[in-house]
Amino acid sequence: MRIELRWHGRGGQGAVTAAELLAIAAIEEGLFAQAFPEFGTERRGAPVVAYNRVADHPVYEREPVLNPDYVIVLDPSLPPSIYMSGLKREGGLIVNTKKSPRELADELKAQGFEPPAIVATVDATEIALRNLRVPIVNTAMLGAFVRVSGVVSIETVEKVVADRFSDRPHLVQPNVKAVREAYESVNVEKLLVARA
Repeated sequence: MRIELRWHGRGGQGAVTAAELLAIAAIEEGLFAQAFPEFGTERRGAPVVAYNRVADHPVYEREPVLNPDYVIVLDPSLPPSIYMSGLKREGGLIVNTKKSPRELADELKAQGFEPPAIVATVDATEIALRNLRVPIVNTAMLGAFVRVSGVVSIETVEKVVADRFSDRPHLVQPNVKAVREAYESVNVEKLLVARA
């Protein structure tokens, strides 16, 4: 087993932290994992990309993930030309948006992009605002990803998130709740993928 992920967001949304938390959760479950960011201009609001590789064997590459199995989009204002690049047809796309998976898939098609086999949407911004009082959506998107992929258990992710914020106790429960709420509310559509 080996999966590769790419996280797309903007500075301040927590894409890099989400990738790190996923890697820690995978390692806690006995898997091998890595997480690393790619920064352009380091400023709040600038596009940010982070990567994960998770496998049941050691992983040594450190190159950017060009053909991900999953793409997670934290900021719906990012253009598809940024996040659809290289996404495997049999892969999954998870986007923070109020739209349904079908609406998102139809929009992508209208813009000339072929949606992958799995399209999932979750209103992570609303979840973050309700629980954290700020639009930092990383933990919510992590919960949505776990539900769609099943790569690690939601319980392990909740534990890792709680550990990460243990030095700021007021953030533990809000982030754990955001993880669980997104996990339970993500909308998933499995599209038929034509085989060549």
